[in-house]
Amino acid sequence: MHSSKPSHTGDSQQTGHSPYPVDDRPHHPDDDRCLLRVILAVPVVLLTLAAAFFLWLAITTRPDGDWDQAAYGGIELACALAVVSAGAVGALWLAPSVRRVMRWPWAVPAVVLGVAAAVRWMSSGA
Repeated sequence: MHSSKPSHTGDSQQTGHSPYPVDDRPHHPDDDRCLLRVILAVPVVLLTLAAAFFLWLAITTRPDGDWDQAAYGGIELACALAVVSAGAVGALWLAPSVRRVMRWPWAVPAVVLGVAAAVRWMSSGA
């Protein structure tokens, strides 16, 4: 009766290990942080740029006088859109899964822009 084992087993076959290193550790969910950071950076950067544009629009718009309600309305609208854009970044960042990947420096510019837009909105004089 023949055995199914070969008669000349080497050290690697006796211990059951391959001569090549095998990474059989379980996959950790934080290993994909870089790719997820790139994916999440797209909406964060775009919304921050939108908030910056609307704040710039609100700051550079000057009414011709107290009677220029259209300019005051444009300032208020630009400020509101800047606050909404910055708030969207803040709301996205508040999700625990996003905070694990993207630290607070990603959200700070949008929050600062949102606060500046709120101050401009309050001081618009409409």
